[in-house]
Amino acid sequence: MNADQNLPEPTGSMPAESDSAESGSAEFATPAEAPQAGQTPPSSICILRLSALGDVTHGVALVNRLQKAWPDTQLTWIIGAFEHKLVHDMPSVEFITFNKKSGWRGLLQLHKQLRGRKFDALLHIQVSLRANIISTLVRSPLRIGYDTARSRDLHGLFVNRRIPAQSGQHVVDAFQSFADSLGAAPAELDWSVPIPESDLDWAREQLGGRPSFLISPCSSHALRNWNAEGYAGIANHVADKYGMQVVLCGGPSELERTMGDAILDKCTTRPVDLIGRDTIKRMLALLSQSAALVSPDSGPAHMATCTRTPVIGLHAASNPKRSGPYLSRQWCVDAYNEACQKFLNRTAEQVSWGTKVEKPGAMDLVSLEAVIDRIDALAHAHGWPGGENQ
Repeated sequence: MNADQNLPEPTGSMPAESDSAESGSAEFATPAEAPQAGQTPPSSICILRLSALGDVTHGVALVNRLQKAWPDTQLTWIIGAFEHKLVHDMPSVEFITFNKKSGWRGLLQLHKQLRGRKFDALLHIQVSLRANIISTLVRSPLRIGYDTARSRDLHGLFVNRRIPAQSGQHVVDAFQSFADSLGAAPAELDWSVPIPESDLDWAREQLGGRPSFLISPCSSHALRNWNAEGYAGIANHVADKYGMQVVLCGGPSELERTMGDAILDKCTTRPVDLIGRDTIKRMLALLSQSAALVSPDSGPAHMATCTRTPVIGLHAASNPKRSGPYLSRQWCVDAYNEACQKFLNRTAEQVSWGTKVEKPGAMDLVSLEAVIDRIDALAHAHGWPGGENQ
């Protein structure tokens, strides 16, 4: 995937589907021009991004920008059922959920929900075969998708305008390119998402008013995960040097429980164990009440952006310049180039943008010393007690 490839101009119209109100199928027409300053804004926009949790977090900033630019435009977001839990209470957004486990039955339900509807624009922000199939249920004359370098699974057949190709672009900025293509006014990035007061109360009760440091040790991709010894070393360092309460958090999966138990077994301090007890909204609440988070490339690492909580991201399997926590890239431990050299025999500059190094042993290239260095630098920058002399 070479992001330096030249972007081809739109090739005109694709064969149009039936325009009857009962069709519910995609309409591949010649793309309309994006609204310009002073022109009438779109009356309706459909966003198609099903998953994953981190990418949906990036979508929050896109939605907030569109709402700020065009407050009267109806926004509809087709989203995964699990990911919907993060954003379901965002104001003035219609959500249509899809459970990927539902298969063809779920597609039929989507067809019924979208039948007879037409949108001014579709933002097709997911390059997967499933998303491409779902996009055919959305009728819109303007269908914006990715440039050829970032397309796969025949993505280009389902769009009629592409965002510009750009080398070395973070995923957040790629999402913002969809708003640019529509002509939305530039705005400061805003990841605001509601946190219910009941979840904030729960987080305050768990933390007990003590300065807290979160460890979310697991990604849904096992080969992006670090090791229990390293996390235990972090917990001991933060508790001993900064006097902070260390909190383990995560979902109820067997992988997360096993990792949590291994960390607890190796700690000399005693972290608060909330693994399996936090929901998505509770995780947001914990983040909002904590000093920092350590995590691999995972949903919680990006959710922390919503609460402006600093993240020490652990990266070797993925490139933090592309998918690191957007507001905390300076705090990331970056062993990605080393992983590329060891497992792919190429440098990070030589591999295609977005290449993953999800290989056994890749995350072991992240050293405890490097993580502690980033924690101490963060402590100094944020004035934590004990961090003055870093």
